[in-house]
Amino acid sequence: MKVRYIILGALFFVGACKTYNPHTTFDPKQTPPVPDYSSNENWFALPGRVDLADRTPGTEFKDMQKDAAIDIFFLHPTTLTEKVKHGNVWNGDVADEQLNKKTNNSSMLYQASAFNGAGKIYAPKYRQAHLYSFFTKDKLSAKMALDTAYTDVVAAFAYYLEHYNHGRPFIIAGHSQGAKHALRLTKELIEGKPLEKQLVAAYYAGWPVENTSFKTLKPCETPEQTDCYCTWRTFERSYGLKKATEKEIVCTNPILWTIAPGNYAPKKLHEGAIIKDFDKNLPHICDAEVFNGVLLCSKPKFPGSFLLRTKNYHIGDINLYYMNIRENAVLRALSYKR
Repeated sequence: MKVRYIILGALFFVGACKTYNPHTTFDPKQTPPVPDYSSNENWFALPGRVDLADRTPGTEFKDMQKDAAIDIFFLHPTTLTEKVKHGNVWNGDVADEQLNKKTNNSSMLYQASAFNGAGKIYAPKYRQAHLYSFFTKDKLSAKMALDTAYTDVVAAFAYYLEHYNHGRPFIIAGHSQGAKHALRLTKELIEGKPLEKQLVAAYYAGWPVENTSFKTLKPCETPEQTDCYCTWRTFERSYGLKKATEKEIVCTNPILWTIAPGNYAPKKLHEGAIIKDFDKNLPHICDAEVFNGVLLCSKPKFPGSFLLRTKNYHIGDINLYYMNIRENAVLRALSYKR
């Protein structure tokens, strides 16, 4: 029984485990090798190849990538939370098999797959910054580690555009560190550029987006809107009501797909979460309401949920609202085509 709930926690809290704090400052000479994106091995997901982003829960849903008219460029969250066996601890090595397995079994399966009903999924491996980069007082080392990761994201996106995209519309999606890089990528390479005409929508789950982040790109305010972005960070309702004060942060309700605060989405509108058993959809367990820059969610009830002690549901930003996200990505893709 104990092992079972440890597994449950690992799947709900994607990437959750003990952390290892780097004891030295960032050293560029010890950074892992630069990924070569012409090699399929440096992608977690590619269309036409069997990978965990192809999976669908149960038999009700189908992987629609083969005939999809749009693409998904997906960036995974931080899964580097402990010391890697080889290389620099500030950044992960894309050749690290243990780290890749961890990312595959969490982010690709429980997050990226939510988009395979809408488009062809391209998910690059990148030299992700260590979790400690977000908490250390060594801000310079943290910046260099995150910049290293972002350099890979830019290179992967450039390779995708040149060799895979062929002018097709696309969705940019990411969670946590992946959302941070996706946000920067959108600001620097897409917004206000000819490429923005191909942007269906962006999903920056689990990363704060200030209402002044973009010059022209707007947050999505309706479920079918395109050329816009969605963003939310999920907290237990009572905790969020007491702690949330960031009114300048944009927040999307991933059930109603609006940004208006106070519009409450009851559990009956929740299409489903994917938590422990990937093949088991859990509908009507989450509600949603935007409040002071965060998403409020009453504690969901599912087998083993009594062990859910945290008030920060960050790790579940996507899989708690998995089915609503899946449905919405399809809707925006169809809206773009029209």
